[in-house]
Amino acid sequence: MIEQTINIDRMDQTMTLFGNLDCNIKALEKEYHVAVLNRENTVKISGEAENVMAASRAVAGMVAMINRGENLDPQSLRYLFSLVSSGDEKKLESLSNEVICVTSAGKPVKGKTLGQREYIEAMRKNPVVFGIGPAGTGKTYLAVAMAVRAFKNHEANRIILTRPAVEAGEKLGFLPGDLLNKVDPYLRPLYDALFDMMGAENYQKYLERGNMEVAPLAYMRGRTLDDSFIILDEAQNTTPEQMKMFLTRFGANSRAVITGDITQIDLIDPKKSGLLEAIKVLRGIEDIGICRLTQKDVVRHVLVQRIINAYEKYSEKNIRDGRRTKQNWKE
Repeated sequence: MIEQTINIDRMDQTMTLFGNLDCNIKALEKEYHVAVLNRENTVKISGEAENVMAASRAVAGMVAMINRGENLDPQSLRYLFSLVSSGDEKKLESLSNEVICVTSAGKPVKGKTLGQREYIEAMRKNPVVFGIGPAGTGKTYLAVAMAVRAFKNHEANRIILTRPAVEAGEKLGFLPGDLLNKVDPYLRPLYDALFDMMGAENYQKYLERGNMEVAPLAYMRGRTLDDSFIILDEAQNTTPEQMKMFLTRFGANSRAVITGDITQIDLIDPKKSGLLEAIKVLRGIEDIGICRLTQKDVVRHVLVQRIINAYEKYSEKNIRDGRRTKQNWKE
């Protein structure tokens, strides 16, 4: 058993560090199996040597987050603990965490994980960016935030959001209403992100002016899109022909972000995904960024991360079992 003492500069930092009813410190104690005590502006951590050292690094990371004005919520703490376990906690300080934009409700939008921050940096630097990762990693939301930022800064005259109209494992049949009503279910996630960023009234105003467009991918054929920020969502469900068509649409002063999850391909033949082909064909091309987000970048409920991990383990097990079956059959 050893004890480590950490000095905290100000009382308000100590209060934020411990959290309401000491919730943050309780999470720390549970994660590292240590005991934490507060004496004025010092924090004393006791336990097994290895656990105390890891907990001390976590506390240092928590204080750094407080100094940067970041919240110590359960989600951010889980992520910090995961970085401590891999020795990457100081990388957070090397990447910018500026606010991209502010939602209509006044909530600042910024990258919460290393992967998200690298994704944002890629969107700043490259005219074309692929954001690939599982559900809940903020691929679409951050892309829409960057689009709204570019629009408000007069870097783009239009925001164009599109996605292929492919059902996720179920047939929707003949939907009632006009064309917009029929494609609306496919585009609803994009509407939701835009409404959150701009508010429904502003979105409607810019939609009527032609500054906003949400349309199925088929509508992009034959167009040249200048001065636009274009987002292709659910790109794993494009065919190679559709992907090539989309990538050759954007014109002068335009930017394109392509998002998708290669583990959720709804095409009849998943191997013929335009996204899978594009990231192979375009790897290493100048001004094209390819960002891969992982389950560590999931910012939804903690259960989403656990579900993704469970499915990955299940898929790996099936692959291993399949290899064993083939080997036994050959023998």
